[in-house]
Amino acid sequence: MSAHRISCAAWLETGSCTFLLSGVPVARLHPNDERQRDMVLIGIDPHKGSHTAVAIDGYETQLAEVRVRSSKQQCDRLLEWASMFPDRRWAVESAGGLGYLLAQQLVAAGEDVVDVPPTLSSRVRVLGSGKAQKNDPNDALSTAIAALRGRRLRQVALDDHVTIIRMLANRQHDLVAHHTQALCRLHAQLANLSPGGVSGRLSPTRAQAMLATIRPADGVIAARKQQCGELLADVVRLRGALADIKGRIEVAVLASKTSVTDVYGVGPIVAAIIIGHSGDAARFASRNHYASYNATAPIEASSGPTKRHRLNQRGNRQLNHAMHLAAVTQISHDTPGRAYYQRKIAAGKSTKEAMRALKRKISDAVYRQLIADTTRP
Repeated sequence: MSAHRISCAAWLETGSCTFLLSGVPVARLHPNDERQRDMVLIGIDPHKGSHTAVAIDGYETQLAEVRVRSSKQQCDRLLEWASMFPDRRWAVESAGGLGYLLAQQLVAAGEDVVDVPPTLSSRVRVLGSGKAQKNDPNDALSTAIAALRGRRLRQVALDDHVTIIRMLANRQHDLVAHHTQALCRLHAQLANLSPGGVSGRLSPTRAQAMLATIRPADGVIAARKQQCGELLADVVRLRGALADIKGRIEVAVLASKTSVTDVYGVGPIVAAIIIGHSGDAARFASRNHYASYNATAPIEASSGPTKRHRLNQRGNRQLNHAMHLAAVTQISHDTPGRAYYQRKIAAGKSTKEAMRALKRKISDAVYRQLIADTTRP
């Protein structure tokens, strides 16, 4: 047996769950469950140029291994290889990243596919070997074991309207970053042409007016002025792209018929972030699970008799940003959210602590609307 493989004896069974020696809870494999014991888990370690697949049984015994090149025939070749295992499930590492296309192809072919987070498969690999040998077959094996033992792994489904909204939200996020970068570079170059640059808020009109007054005295200033003109063109182009993507997001959110926009402070842009990055809200068992996912719930950092919590800097940062935008909007207007924020301040909380409390309330409200959307006909 490979030094990498986690033997069944290494899993400590307690109650209805199974625990790793590290204390990490995982799903229990019931020996009497014939289908779970006989089902073959096929773990896939995807890469840009190739994909490595390893098949294991319910006892973590490696049955077969294959490596296919990334091509138009990648799915057909994997299905042909896996035909020896009629009762099978595919576990793709990062099915939303490098494994996205392959996972979608397998689902389209009618296969049962789950998404295994890279952090989970990495944890299995580290616990399975003291040296944590990292190569493609070991990564694929770790992915298969993680799927075998993992709980509540995301079932990969075919893309739908939510995928479109997420793509638009990500595009808008990227455009904002590029626009901010171009504007900052333009401001810096203008400051090199004229002391102080442009005071106050920089706009394309003000930048163009300032450039018109610059008379280059040498080649360096002429080159700098030319670069400012190029940066100004980038800013104008990006502003047009931002206006375009905003209109497309408004149409997409309206077509989704979501009720998330009923929450004060959640407009089309924030709604697109929430819908796109939350995915299927039914996968969250409760509002607390959702708050943990979007990092509005604090992390417990207790030790012994000392009970304390600290700021959660993990989770989905895009969702956390969306909750923050909604909170800022509520505080800026006469809303129940603002009254709640002021009560927290009056109770002795700092402004940051009060903001975090409000973000948690908004997260709960958003969760209720997302669940309501899933039950709406």
